[in-house]
Amino acid sequence: MDAGVQRVWDVVDAAGVGMLVTDAGPDLRARPLEPRSDRDGGVIRFVIDRRGGKDDEIETHPVCCLVFVHAAEKAYLSISGRAEVRRDPAMARAIWKHTDDAWWPDGPDDANVRVMCFTPDTAELWDGPASKAVAAFEFAKARLTGRQPDVGQNRKSTVAMR
Repeated sequence: MDAGVQRVWDVVDAAGVGMLVTDAGPDLRARPLEPRSDRDGGVIRFVIDRRGGKDDEIETHPVCCLVFVHAAEKAYLSISGRAEVRRDPAMARAIWKHTDDAWWPDGPDDANVRVMCFTPDTAELWDGPASKAVAAFEFAKARLTGRQPDVGQNRKSTVAMR
């Protein structure tokens, strides 16, 4: 797997929660979702509720965006791709987490449970400067030497995911 693609998956997994941006007609809507990534399959799945409106928006406009922030590494990620929503209790069961029970007490077979499959096309990744530890060292060194701290530069890269 390409290093850029690998880094994208690493940020998705480390972030834990991402914002899904959909086209809701005249407006864009964003809401938090917990990703269930499948690196080998090249897809990010989510357990969603049919009552939230996401499925209708995706059916009308399947191109959407996911945004993830991995604060500890100062990494910011925007992924464009296509989504589809389906009723698939078997897949829901395969990606189900204990915390999902809070939303759907009947589990993956709940009539409102849907699985959203997001296939990434392009990712834009902003990898921030040095980690907090490196930055702290550089600021301390700068105080002692009177020089500017060297915490690196923001690096932006565009990654083709397929």
